[in-house]
Amino acid sequence: MSRARSRAAGVISVFGELLITAGVVLGLFVVYSLWWTNVLADRAASKQGDQMRDGWASSPGALDTKDGIGFLHVPAMSNGEVLVKKGTDSQSLNDGIAGYYTDPIKSALPWDGKGNFTLAAHRDGHGAKFHNIHKLKDGDPIVFETRDTWYVYKVFKELPETSKYNVNVLQPVPKESGRTKPGRYITLTTCTPVYTSDFRYIVWGELVRTQKVDADRTPPAELR
Repeated sequence: MSRARSRAAGVISVFGELLITAGVVLGLFVVYSLWWTNVLADRAASKQGDQMRDGWASSPGALDTKDGIGFLHVPAMSNGEVLVKKGTDSQSLNDGIAGYYTDPIKSALPWDGKGNFTLAAHRDGHGAKFHNIHKLKDGDPIVFETRDTWYVYKVFKELPETSKYNVNVLQPVPKESGRTKPGRYITLTTCTPVYTSDFRYIVWGELVRTQKVDADRTPPAELR
């Protein structure tokens, strides 16, 4: 083999090794982003959820929302109970929770007489609590659990794709949902398509009933 061919073969060999190394590093990054961040987020969310339930048990007086306001249960998403806290910034949502909006349009809360309870959570990584949002269909239940009340909503409209800048979906009366009068609504928002943040996926529900929490915290029929 000539010296030139030998040198070319060496360059190709080194380049090949660099590609393999880059592939391994990229693979590890994907594992970290889509699996390990979920593990860490689930641990953090579980700890925070336990703290909130402990607070409920030890503070029978006025509701203290510093540790969260309750748990979201969405059977169709198979995501277990999701702790809900104030704010939708990345730092909060990275802990594997859902957050309610404080801006650009302030969320109503479930116990308010009228308004739109607007929530966001990650679809991939960091707990991925809304990963299966696309499985929600009209009539599916969305249940929100507080210290003393179960709030049962039913899905009535899905918007599979809209601009990330479309804040009208958070309005007290979200017209794109088809509703035109004030009510007690819930809105779930997350990124779409999967593994991107280009657009937003929206699901709307409306409160159909409430149920007082009993001593055994027996869940409503929709969760049994």
